[in-house]
Amino acid sequence: MKKLLGILLTLAALTAIAVAVGYAVFAFITKDAKLDESRLTDYSRTITVCDCNGEEIADASLEAKRSSVSTEQLRPYTVNAFIASEDRNFYSHRGLNYKRMIKALFTNIATHSFSQGASTISQQLIKNTHLTGDKTIKRKLTEIKLTKKLERMYSKDEILEMYLNTIYFGHNCYGLDSAARFYFGVPAENLTLSQSAALAGLIASPNNYSPYNDAEKCAKRRNTVLKAMLECSFIDEKEYESALREEIVTAPQTGADDLADYISAVFSELEKLGLDYYGLLDGGKVITYLDRDLQNVIDGIEEGCDCAAIVTSQDGGVKAYRSDIAGAKRQPGSTIKPLLVYAPAIEEKLICPATRIADERVDFGGYSPSNHDGRYHGYISAAEALAKSYNIPAVKTLNALTLAKAEKYAQRLGITLEEDDKNLALALGGMSHGLTLAQLCEKYRAFAGGGAYSTTKFIKEVTLKGGNAIYRAPQSRVAVFSQGTASLMNGMLKTAVTDGTAKRLKRNDCDIAAKTGTCGNAEGNTDSYCIAYTSADCAAVWLGSADNERLNVTSGRCCEAVNSIFEELYRHNTPCALDTESGTTEVKIDGEEYSKNNKIVLADAVAPELSTLKIRTLRGSEPKERSTYFSNPTIKKPQISAQNNTIFIELYHTKYYAYIIKRKIDSKATIVYEGPWKEKIEDNFHGGEAVYSVTPYYFDGRQKYFGKEIDLPPVCLSGGKSPQDSHGITGSDWIND
Repeated sequence: MKKLLGILLTLAALTAIAVAVGYAVFAFITKDAKLDESRLTDYSRTITVCDCNGEEIADASLEAKRSSVSTEQLRPYTVNAFIASEDRNFYSHRGLNYKRMIKALFTNIATHSFSQGASTISQQLIKNTHLTGDKTIKRKLTEIKLTKKLERMYSKDEILEMYLNTIYFGHNCYGLDSAARFYFGVPAENLTLSQSAALAGLIASPNNYSPYNDAEKCAKRRNTVLKAMLECSFIDEKEYESALREEIVTAPQTGADDLADYISAVFSELEKLGLDYYGLLDGGKVITYLDRDLQNVIDGIEEGCDCAAIVTSQDGGVKAYRSDIAGAKRQPGSTIKPLLVYAPAIEEKLICPATRIADERVDFGGYSPSNHDGRYHGYISAAEALAKSYNIPAVKTLNALTLAKAEKYAQRLGITLEEDDKNLALALGGMSHGLTLAQLCEKYRAFAGGGAYSTTKFIKEVTLKGGNAIYRAPQSRVAVFSQGTASLMNGMLKTAVTDGTAKRLKRNDCDIAAKTGTCGNAEGNTDSYCIAYTSADCAAVWLGSADNERLNVTSGRCCEAVNSIFEELYRHNTPCALDTESGTTEVKIDGEEYSKNNKIVLADAVAPELSTLKIRTLRGSEPKERSTYFSNPTIKKPQISAQNNTIFIELYHTKYYAYIIKRKIDSKATIVYEGPWKEKIEDNFHGGEAVYSVTPYYFDGRQKYFGKEIDLPPVCLSGGKSPQDSHGITGSDWIND
């Protein structure tokens, strides 16, 4: 018994020593931690946002972006939404939830990370106003110390009110009231239950759950919060079901401050980067790629409809940005053709720009696409089909490519295809969710970028107070196509500007490639696009209806808007020409085979220049077959007939060839004609049996190249019977095939 008592006393002593040591360590580590009451309600702290020249364009101070709200003004369910979502025991604990902290500690030990924080509302308020986002033991101990002080100095209602007035809700919104007005267009006191739950759900990840960025994710997150409120008995089953059914309708952002869209995108990117947007309030500075003059141009686009526009440099920096539809995804229409049809088909060595495709009525198991002009155009080149945006050749090319390979390139481009997207309508932009304008602009940069696109970015650099840079934009690139494919696509999309649907972009001083697209029907369009780029920049404009109304908007109007962008971009300089040759091979092909038989074969080595065409192919996919049209002339068998004492030989018309025609009687051969093509050659023959032969040849000025001598059926004009005259007709008209 004494031995056991001794052990217990020893354990108690060791525990006391451990507690004392632990407390001493805690006190030492947190000795400099002080609660600054002014920071809890000081809304003058600022993140300064600068343009590409380092000049301030806006600040993100809480003072500028919010008006405070009292919890007494708020409806009970609004307050309870945040308690249920963030800290169910807020009113019962003293600032720290020890049970959650211990659970989080074991999770962190098991995962070798500090991913679990177990923060209460009081801890979050301290972290947001006093600490950095660093996940260290010192920071956590400091947070605990200051939280306990906070709980001693303020009531629960005061803490909750300060929390709601300082929390970040995304899109540069600090504080509940600014968030309520930005997302729903109402003051915080007028929020519905559904809206309150949606805002409470944003806190975990504003960028991911923003209804402007992903309405579906936002709704799911709202429903999670509503479920928590039901479990806490803050709402009943009827209120829960009613709120679940309520559609999340955001406030329209049209007519907002000119820089609102750009600044909102900057803060979304700031969150994606994992940078501490609370810590940056102490004099942090965000340097962007914004060009104010360009921004003024796109803000000045007035077409009487919804508009989105983005201008980026080839390295991905966003020079100007506007979106009346808050970055929503839309059907891309024909702008998808270069990305998922023609470029992949070239990369897979299935086609080259000169490949001729039959534009004709076609049916793929009940799917029969039509062209925008309602016509069929016969055999046309892939380059012309793309430039003039004909639909049937695009669908036929995708069918030959296969949907599986198209999906492979979609994955390389970072485009997710749903199961419903995997059909031939994909060639025309038929997608379940579509793409944002910024995504389209990004993917098109792969063509000017030699087959790799640079990622889109608004932020160039982030510095702390004093100028220390904590982030610089990486120049990351994503490889998709080969250099050769990119060069060929540049040439094809330049043709769209010179001879296709983007003719309104044509400039004499600038090398531009572009693609247009529309979605709609005879009643009007819901979406119209122009994506255009040079060697230096990419500009994209969308016009349409956010509500899918049919409007009189065309891709031509988009082209005019892009023209105004390029005029500003290149007032003082002209970009270098686009690369249309690297990674490709120029070959001469036989013009006759191409125009008459739609075949691409190498030109005969002795062919005259006028009979050849020059085309470019992907290096390594040059045609292997070579024409012998001139080195080994070949013709259809001529026709021969007789009338009275005259023999008539009809030659099929063939360019460039000359002919030798011989009459053979017994063993003697006489040349009756030598020279260029004539429709009919005559020879007076006074009786007997003769065999005529025709030999085509090509003369290049130095040498004659002879084809095979062709013997025609024998003729007999002496009353005898020709071997081929099975009807016993002599001395009269007859023709042999």
